[in-house]
Amino acid sequence: MAPLGESLGSEHNPESSSAASDTPAQPLSRRERRELEARTGLVPSVPQAPAAAMELATVPREAVEAPSASTAVEVRPEAGVPAHRLPAVRLPRVKRPTKRGALSAVVMTAAAALVATMALPAYAFGGGGNFDNGVAADVSLAGEQTLVVPDASAALAVSRDNYKAPTTEELAASRAAAAAAVAATEAAARAAAAAEAKEKAASDSSSGGAFTVNPPSGPYSGAAIVEFAEQFVGKVPYGSGASPDTSFGCDGLTQYVFGQFGIYLPRTVSNQAALGIPISPADAQAGDLIIWPIGHVGIYDGAGGSIDSPDWGRFVEHRPLWGSYYFVRIV
Repeated sequence: MAPLGESLGSEHNPESSSAASDTPAQPLSRRERRELEARTGLVPSVPQAPAAAMELATVPREAVEAPSASTAVEVRPEAGVPAHRLPAVRLPRVKRPTKRGALSAVVMTAAAALVATMALPAYAFGGGGNFDNGVAADVSLAGEQTLVVPDASAALAVSRDNYKAPTTEELAASRAAAAAAVAATEAAARAAAAAEAKEKAASDSSSGGAFTVNPPSGPYSGAAIVEFAEQFVGKVPYGSGASPDTSFGCDGLTQYVFGQFGIYLPRTVSNQAALGIPISPADAQAGDLIIWPIGHVGIYDGAGGSIDSPDWGRFVEHRPLWGSYYFVRIV
């Protein structure tokens, strides 16, 4: 690095002045500025941009002051101070709009537009938007309004796209036909309910407490069992009971019939089958029990038939044997 006296023009180095006039001055480094300030008490200015060949000079400390942010300060250099060593002039700053300010402006604009939109219907209902001022003045909102339609216009036929609207007479006729159909349906339902009730009453009377049971004609025997059970055929309905006054289940019929001869049989088909002794079909006699594995029981008549209470909606029947079965004798 060249000595400080050689880098700056002075009276001790006259050749430097002529050289400085031919070549542009170089900016001082930080070290050179500190040494210059320590020796001379002057504050060297910071160059803002390189300039053409000018004489080097210094600026007194009193001339360098920070300008305010709101005013422009004009600094006049002393004689011999190059322009690129003048202090920077700070211009007034212009405040840029922020995001918050822009958002506030948008919200205010939208609010104003909303208020204007709501004000338009009110303005129209208030009469201000009517072209005819007499319309709003003559209409009384508190009174009743009546619309009269001439008969000629009401009777006009309406048709569109090959469809014709029905007339008043056609509508009345269709309503009358619909009402008649509803009435006929209701009458048929009432008649069916009455017939069902009559049939039920007849069934109750035939199977009610009026049924008289004939006692056994003799002591216990197979023929006596069949003869006693025969009187319930076609008279006592199937049910869950074990009495001719109510109904007979298949096991209820056998329990009641054998009970009249002093023989107790429990309910359920499996219990009655377990109480007797299985026998072969060749040895079967009248009065033996017929057990169907599906859970049904009847009384064997000794001639290929059975007396049993079959199913819901049916009465005690005397019918031929059917399906798969086996015989059990009560002893």
